[in-house]
Amino acid sequence: MFDDRTTCAVVVGAQWGDEGKGKLVDVLAERADFVVRYQGGANAGHTVVIGDAQFILRQIPSGILHPRVTCVVGNGVVIDAETLFGELDGLHERGIDTEGRLFVSDRAHLVLPYHKLLDAASEKSQAIGTTGRGIGPAYADKTGRRGIRVGDLRNLAATRLLLDDRIDRANSLLAMMGSSERASVEEHAALLGRLAPRLLAVAADTGLLVYRAVKARRRVLLEGAQGALLDLDHGTYPYVTSSNTTAGGASVGSGIGPTAIDGVLGVVKAYTTRVGNGPLPSAASPEEDERLRRLGGEFGAVTGRARRCGWFDATVVRYAARVNGLTELAVTKLDVLDTFESIPVCVAYELEGERCEEVPSEVERLERVRPIYETLPGWGASTASARTLADLPAAARAYLDRVERLADTPIRYVSVGTRRDQIIEV
Repeated sequence: MFDDRTTCAVVVGAQWGDEGKGKLVDVLAERADFVVRYQGGANAGHTVVIGDAQFILRQIPSGILHPRVTCVVGNGVVIDAETLFGELDGLHERGIDTEGRLFVSDRAHLVLPYHKLLDAASEKSQAIGTTGRGIGPAYADKTGRRGIRVGDLRNLAATRLLLDDRIDRANSLLAMMGSSERASVEEHAALLGRLAPRLLAVAADTGLLVYRAVKARRRVLLEGAQGALLDLDHGTYPYVTSSNTTAGGASVGSGIGPTAIDGVLGVVKAYTTRVGNGPLPSAASPEEDERLRRLGGEFGAVTGRARRCGWFDATVVRYAARVNGLTELAVTKLDVLDTFESIPVCVAYELEGERCEEVPSEVERLERVRPIYETLPGWGASTASARTLADLPAAARAYLDRVERLADTPIRYVSVGTRRDQIIEV
């Protein structure tokens, strides 16, 4: 993806998340100087497989596995510092040296234990299907100008005063929601006191750091979490996450201007999955759903929850291409389809007796659409060892050609397995 014209690129999910962005970022990071995570929190896990080793990264950018890459957790991310440092310690135990290579924005907001209590209580009254990790309440506090940021830890006495107010409010909300749980100011103050020295040691004005890298024509990769259809503005609201997952969020969440970005790679599975509640128009039959889940290992990296599975939805991906301004596409998990005799592809919807080429903005209408399918022949052969398009069976190449035309975006990468080396660059 990086060349003379593209030095600052975004990697985004173009479905409902879990598309395999972690692997693509890991592969692209080999050519990058900086990898920047720009939104989300510990609710998103990016999985990278190197040989027989598997790494699940929740807060730390996927580029950390490359020893010369500088990794940045941007201002648009909400930080669960305990999770961050647990992940960091786990990497060190496995021989990954991160010293001097990880920076956290001092403008990033903190996810604290009271956010998790609020998340659990809220989910009981309005089942969205959250991970329960406090992400939504942390972003709500950020928007409501009640958040506590990394830089606030430079003055713990002032932060203690903030805690008094924030926790009093949180406990009032917990009572209103019928929860018996209560947060403790003393426990929160002690937690921040323990975390502050280590967190401040990696805190920086990361927007300035990334800006200087872009100005110096260093190769910068901006890594998103979740997917376009979970975007707070452009997703299937209210069954969405609490941040802007689309490419527009990359600029805001990393602290650089939009004109710095010169490429957007959308990652999609060769089929479709969704975790949590909300519509999935191209959902497979129960038998095919189970088969796709089993073959694709479709369980959440963070929660372990089973993902709902369906066929490739071109209507969704065209929409994602539009709202993200995709310049290229990466198709993952092509190998999962190796044993299917025929493969449906959703090319449009039927809504109220009419053909619908776009994703309806109202979730109620999207829940009523019926998928219009084309059925393509399967290829009945393993693609796992393919390293060029020519290595793929003819029917697999035809499938990719049809996906490319339907998405109206050129395919640049095809993944045919979980390992780092199981990828085709077109």
